[in-house]
Amino acid sequence: MRNVTQCVVFAAALLAAPAAMAQTSVEAFYKGKQLILRTGSSPGDGYDLYGRLISRYIGKHIPGNPTIIVQYVPGGGSLQLANQFGNVTPRDGSVFGLFNSGMTTSPLLNPAAAQFDPRKFNYIGSPNREGHVLMAWHEGPAKTYDDLFRTEVLAGASAPGSAPYEFPVVTNALVGTKMKIITGYGGSGETVLAMQRGEIQVYPGMAWVSAKKVYGELIQQKKILILGQYGMRKHPDIQDVPLFPVGDTEADRQLFELLYARQSFGRPFAFPPDVPKERIEALRKAMVEVTKDPEFLAEAKRQDADISLVTGEELQALAERLFQTPPEVLKRSQALLDPNAVSASKK
Repeated sequence: MRNVTQCVVFAAALLAAPAAMAQTSVEAFYKGKQLILRTGSSPGDGYDLYGRLISRYIGKHIPGNPTIIVQYVPGGGSLQLANQFGNVTPRDGSVFGLFNSGMTTSPLLNPAAAQFDPRKFNYIGSPNREGHVLMAWHEGPAKTYDDLFRTEVLAGASAPGSAPYEFPVVTNALVGTKMKIITGYGGSGETVLAMQRGEIQVYPGMAWVSAKKVYGELIQQKKILILGQYGMRKHPDIQDVPLFPVGDTEADRQLFELLYARQSFGRPFAFPPDVPKERIEALRKAMVEVTKDPEFLAEAKRQDADISLVTGEELQALAERLFQTPPEVLKRSQALLDPNAVSASKK
């Protein structure tokens, strides 16, 4: 009996050894080091809100407790950052990124601009799922949801690949909204300022959590009007805001499902390809732990940041599923979203 017990203990030790070695390896790599978080947006917007929140708390949940340093790489709705991650970013686990929710669909919808394969990224997780709204300035011509179908309005966006570009292009084509998209804005802050100046009149496809956090006072004052929302279902916060239709046919619905897949990605954090497996697993575990951290949750509540974790494994599986979209749906989507046929650039 004693020999059997010894064998069981020995076998358990052998099984535990690889996990312990991986933990030690990760701790040795990160201990006393800086872990860089590159955010594909501008300081002060909704993505930055989540980036700063995660960066302040995740380090204590990573073996070795590295210091998190935030860097900004705005441009093209995170397209610039994603292209870097696909080609030149270090692949040792020393750099991770926070991307626009549409990063994963960009190679499907705008393949000419995307120089990366999002399936090869190593997803760490997203602290929330997202909903998007259309905002209008109160002095503009669109003051109701119905006005968006009756009157042409100027809409601002950063670049093809971003929600404020893609969403109105598709609703124009399939459900009859009348928006002329002007691209070239650096981020949500610059776009909203342009709307306030009268340079544009609506900002379509802004994340609701960002809108209520950054512009909540203007929304309460009815200077910014929330005229519609995008998605396959309404956001729980804004049940009284009309939901844009998703077309009349099953083919339309499939296209909108692809378009709105970004909402499930929320605020995706990811490593570039080829990062050692044990470092990916350590960051995924840390993301789960940080979204249960009482101090983190208390600060998220103070910041009005919605927390509804999407795990790295879920994001990885969703990225794979997106690339199984029927070819005819992709071809139709690409034709609709061809930037040469749709948008103008701001001067």
